[in-house]
Amino acid sequence: MPHFSAHDGTKLAYHLQGTGSPLVCLPGGPARPSRYLGDLGGIPRRLILADGRGTGESDAAADPETYRWDRLADDVEALREHLGLDRVDLLAHSAGANVAIRYAGLHPERVSSLALITPSTVAAGFVPTPEDQEAGLARRAHEPWYEQARASYLAEEGTEFLPLFYGRWDDEIAAHALLDFETSEQPPALGFYAPSPVTPEEVRAGIARLDAPVLVLAGEVDAHPCRDHARSLAGLFPDARLVMQRGVAHFPWVDEPADFARIVTEFLDAR
Repeated sequence: MPHFSAHDGTKLAYHLQGTGSPLVCLPGGPARPSRYLGDLGGIPRRLILADGRGTGESDAAADPETYRWDRLADDVEALREHLGLDRVDLLAHSAGANVAIRYAGLHPERVSSLALITPSTVAAGFVPTPEDQEAGLARRAHEPWYEQARASYLAEEGTEFLPLFYGRWDDEIAAHALLDFETSEQPPALGFYAPSPVTPEEVRAGIARLDAPVLVLAGEVDAHPCRDHARSLAGLFPDARLVMQRGVAHFPWVDEPADFARIVTEFLDAR
C-alpha cells in the first residue's frame, strides 16, 4: 500500500479502493485502522482510506501529543500535498469528524466538499451528557438483546453492547463490529481526546469560513449520543445539509450500503 511522510516525518499509510474522482476518507474509533470502512457501500469514487498515525500500516508517533484530534489535521494536509490535489473531497466517520472539521477550519480553501458520517461533535463543543447517553440507548429498548447490551455499555465491559450501533445484527455484522476492536485501548486512541488548547469557539469560527457544501449524515436508530447533536453541528456551516438515514445506526454503509452510497453520491455529484 502507498505511504507518505507527515510534516514531522512520521511514515503514514493509505489504501485505495474503487475508481473515479478521489475522495479522502478519515476513519473514526478513535484510532481504528481504515479497513473497517471497506468500500463505503460502493461509492463510485477513488477512495483514499487513511490509516492514522499509530494505526493500521502507519508508523507510531514519536510525540504522543500528535495523536490528539486537532494535531491530526496536519496529517490530512500532508496527505493532500502528497496526492497533489489543489482541493479535496473529504469524508470522515464518527470521531474522525473532529479531525475533518478542524482541517476544514484551518484550510477552508482546500476543501471542495465535506461529508460527516454519524459524526462525533466534541470538537465543536457539543459534548454528550448522561441524558444524551440514556436517550441514545433508549432508541434500542425494544430489541431482545437490549438489557444485556445496555449493561455492557454502561459498565464498559465485554462486547455485548456492539448491537447498539448497528441497524441489524447477524453474523456478518458481528464480524465487522469486532474488526480491530482491541485498538480502543492503544495509545493513539487514548491520546485522541487528550486536553487540547483548541477551543470549540476557535473550531466554530474556522468552519464558519467554509464555503464548500457539507453533508451531515446521522443514523435513525444510532445509539451513539452524538446523534442528537447532528442538527446543531450542521447549523454551524454556511452550506450544510442534514440527512437522517432511515433504519441505520452508527455504520450506515454496513446496515444499508446501497442507500448510503446513493445519498453520498448524490451529494458529491451536486456540488
